[in-house]
Amino acid sequence: MSRSLRAAALASVAALILSGCAGMTETPPAAETPVEAPVATPVNYDQLMADVRILSADDMEGRDTGAPGGERARAYIVSRLEALGVTAPPMGRLQPFEAQGRTREGPKTFHGVNILGLIEGTRVPDRYIVVTAHYDHVGVNGGQIYNGADDNASGVATMLEIAARLQAAKPEHSVIFVGFDGEERGLLGAKHFVQAPPVPLSSIAMNLNFDMIARAETDGKLWVTGTYQHPTFRPILEGIPANGAVSLAFGKDTPQDTGEDNWVEASDQGAFFNAQVPFLYLGVNYHPDYHRPSDDFERITPSVFQSAVELSWSSFQALDRGLDR
Repeated sequence: MSRSLRAAALASVAALILSGCAGMTETPPAAETPVEAPVATPVNYDQLMADVRILSADDMEGRDTGAPGGERARAYIVSRLEALGVTAPPMGRLQPFEAQGRTREGPKTFHGVNILGLIEGTRVPDRYIVVTAHYDHVGVNGGQIYNGADDNASGVATMLEIAARLQAAKPEHSVIFVGFDGEERGLLGAKHFVQAPPVPLSSIAMNLNFDMIARAETDGKLWVTGTYQHPTFRPILEGIPANGAVSLAFGKDTPQDTGEDNWVEASDQGAFFNAQVPFLYLGVNYHPDYHRPSDDFERITPSVFQSAVELSWSSFQALDRGLDR
């Protein structure tokens, strides 16, 4: 996938004119030195793709909450944050919790762990954008591994990509990154986070949640849910152009959107919504591999996923610049 190049202004050298003494001749203009437009460095997506591949591999066993595969996924995400130099907030890197969650057999007590990171902002460091993605999936069922490449290894990889870019160019707001556990069991980690946040909820400017970012080929859209509830967010985002075959679309959040077509509480942003914290959710539409053993890394078209990641990054940048002005 290519990114648009930005043209650079060509500097011109003014002709130097010497005058004054009789008998002296005019100095000819200095020769202009051509200035070439800089070429944008292509983005390297190797780490992005590796994150999805590793988190959705069979040895992660579907990343169920409280299961060994979930623990392995957590260890991997922690190692990635440490490698990026993303610090932990004062409360620590890990936020364990215990909660009743849903299973096919009925309610069950789950022991989960959220993963936290912090990058301090430059303009409004006391205001926080909480960037989230759940790392759990539904585990092993009927002897089949539900790898959850799109749901939600793709969202975690997107979150880590944003963290890497913000380490290179610091954000205006402070950013708390959270890998949530227990989303598939009833938004358990997100509910615990808003009940015991690392900073006061009143200091959180918004939650930006990523869940299912990779498979936009269904309709060519990366959906933005939450602008009905928070209409001031829409003008910040609606000017973002399409990237490749993917463009932003707004919806899945009105009273007319019912059942599975209303995504306000369909993922972890639902906990923020119920805590009256502003939120936006970015994700793709349903596809045939949703919540099936076939949601594998090999089903992801890299160029489509990478376009959605770029739209996610552009959305974060626009919100970071536009909020709290």
